[in-house]
Amino acid sequence: MKKCSDVMTKKPVCCLPGDSVSKAAQWMNKENVGSIPVIENQETGKLLGIVTDRDLAIKVIANERDAKTTKVADVMTEKVISCHMDEDIKKALDAMAKHQLRRMPVVDNDLKIVGIISQADVATRINKPEETASMVKDISQPMN
Repeated sequence: MKKCSDVMTKKPVCCLPGDSVSKAAQWMNKENVGSIPVIENQETGKLLGIVTDRDLAIKVIANERDAKTTKVADVMTEKVISCHMDEDIKKALDAMAKHQLRRMPVVDNDLKIVGIISQADVATRINKPEETASMVKDISQPMN
């Protein structure tokens, strides 16, 4: 079986906790992604959280917060489910299904972000259509 590093998109665009959510949304638009990992700083690259398009919609727009002054730290998810780059991809897929995640950050031994695994990565880089279909189905189930 493949490792997470074999399937991930390498070097995802990242943002800092002090960045505005407007800036994060602009990066999402430019990179055509639905989430951006939040790192401690550019030097360490240590994963602190993740901000998603859903975070922006629910925590910023729905609450009529100012996107230019609201910081990523105020809306990001801090308890991030991630996987290690050397981990078996099956373990990561199981975690994605269990926690209904469409994207999962990939870290190294120092918790530095090295990549991200998305549903599209799984669909295009793992030649197992039934496994991909099962994962997508599990992720899409309503939570009780």
